[in-house]
Amino acid sequence: MIPVFAFFILCLMLAGMPVAFALMLAGVLGMLAFLGGPAAFTQIPVIAYKTLDDFVLVAVPLYILMSQILLAGKIGNGLFELASKWLGHLPGGLGAATILSCAIFAAISGSSVATAVTIGAMAIPEMLRRGYERETVLGSVAAGGTLGILIPPSIPMILYGSITDASVGKLFLSGILPGVLLTAFFILYLVFRCRKMERQPAASLHERLHVLRENIWGLFLPILVVGGIYTGLFTPTEAAAVGTVYSLIITFCVYRSIRLSDMPAVLISTVKTTSMIFAIMIGAMLFGFILTVLQAPQELLALVTESEVNRWLVFVGINLVLLLLGCVLETVSILLITLPMLCPVIKALGFDLIWFNVVMLINMELALITPPVGMNLFVIKGISPTSTIEQIIRGSIPFAVIMALEIVLLAFAPGIATWLPSILQ
Repeated sequence: MIPVFAFFILCLMLAGMPVAFALMLAGVLGMLAFLGGPAAFTQIPVIAYKTLDDFVLVAVPLYILMSQILLAGKIGNGLFELASKWLGHLPGGLGAATILSCAIFAAISGSSVATAVTIGAMAIPEMLRRGYERETVLGSVAAGGTLGILIPPSIPMILYGSITDASVGKLFLSGILPGVLLTAFFILYLVFRCRKMERQPAASLHERLHVLRENIWGLFLPILVVGGIYTGLFTPTEAAAVGTVYSLIITFCVYRSIRLSDMPAVLISTVKTTSMIFAIMIGAMLFGFILTVLQAPQELLALVTESEVNRWLVFVGINLVLLLLGCVLETVSILLITLPMLCPVIKALGFDLIWFNVVMLINMELALITPPVGMNLFVIKGISPTSTIEQIIRGSIPFAVIMALEIVLLAFAPGIATWLPSILQ
């Protein structure tokens, strides 16, 4: 029955139905079929309430609001200038600056889409003007934007913590070293790829310090959020509130890049994105309820544990499934649909849930640049209308390979993800 439901959901989505409503409809029809008719519908409000009745989830709209404030306040403009002044004179320096500014803005906003839009709007025209190959330019921005879900704060990490009961603080810490490493790999690739490009003149020390001083307020935000969680000053949810207030202060009072008249659009965008995520959560839980009734998680766990297959073969299979799902679904949907079933399997195989969080998020990064539904592909197409989707996809392929290689590296060296959480929490 489970493959039938999966095929039904896929057909609904291909027909244009939003993921949240496709999942909800599958859940409702499952209740009709397996729980004795309309009387079973009393479970719907109970499941919806339990899904959202989690204090940790308060952080989701707050981080989204923080991201929208920073986006409207054009904080990314200064970050791109900062990275350009410090790295622009290197071989492929503007590409390296693009990746670095993406990483910094990701650490500030926690949003892949906001990162790609903000940095891409400045980096794409500038890199093309300087003669960089179009495909490389488009791929670097699309891939750089994906760092928004790996480098904390990260909304998918909050959802992961809510589902698995893992510490969100530890999850945030687990993404720092892998995020820095992935950023370094992207930069090294671009330096090698664009090594023959004409370099821009090196900025003077005075210019570098000046642009650093101008952007120090924005750079302090991730230190405030992650540092506050690590030191115990506030919980991840409280950190989201502190970060949002801090974002309002620097955009209204320090940079004066946002006005009161901009706030209605910021709030509307926040409500839309939050509603979309919460609707998908409710739909995924309704569908998950039917899977539980059909004992799908138990059967999957029994299949894995009784088959005596090497756990690394199972690990490879999980990654291949996530890669395939990334071709047709977006990040939040994959996370919420698969994690309730994968969590007991990962535990039974002896893998660390904190470590698997990073592995899964890198898979979700791949989903953002994997056709046909890679969200960042369409974001880049929107800010570069003269480019084609095919060009963006071709430019993203080398970065997708780098992400896959980092998953392999994490398999051989799990301490990359678990070391910081183990010594700081």
